[in-house]
Amino acid sequence: MDIDYDEIRRIYRLEKSTSRLVEVEQDFYDSMNEFICKEKEEYIKSLKDFSITKARDFTNLKKMVDEIFSLREKKVLNKALTASRSGETSELNMCKQEKKTYNEMLKILEKHRGFLSDIFESNNNKKQTPKTKPTETKVEVLKQIPSFVGSDMKEYGPFSKGQKVTLPEKVALLLKSRKLVQDI
Repeated sequence: MDIDYDEIRRIYRLEKSTSRLVEVEQDFYDSMNEFICKEKEEYIKSLKDFSITKARDFTNLKKMVDEIFSLREKKVLNKALTASRSGETSELNMCKQEKKTYNEMLKILEKHRGFLSDIFESNNNKKQTPKTKPTETKVEVLKQIPSFVGSDMKEYGPFSKGQKVTLPEKVALLLKSRKLVQDI
């Protein structure tokens, strides 16, 4: 794809006016780089010829390209952050360099989120050896139970009356003490 001033202006206007990434070609930055190199040569020639118009055009081009890059960078990082939280990834409208950055950020964010899991699990599992699996118990639900977070920091429920479920022993004991479940 050949990029020119009109295309850069169009992308610039669209990027500023929407929170979504504007659709670009896979080789967008490569094409932009070629265009800027040509324009830079013209700019350097214009300095020798004292052409103010070419100098001003190149300065404006640089500002637009910087702004496009900054806007797209923010949008890619926001998409990665959202995807790391929701688990729904999408590389829609990203060029190849942005896809690489997006996927690397996802890996970093997933690793970072692992710290939170480790914190909760390490506090809970001090009494257990790392290789022992908590014992589970089958129980029947006696009353409607909304979803809740157990002592192992995992979410359980919601459960309906009469439902038969398998729960960790600690969670089952807590529910039994409140007469919400019974052993099967």
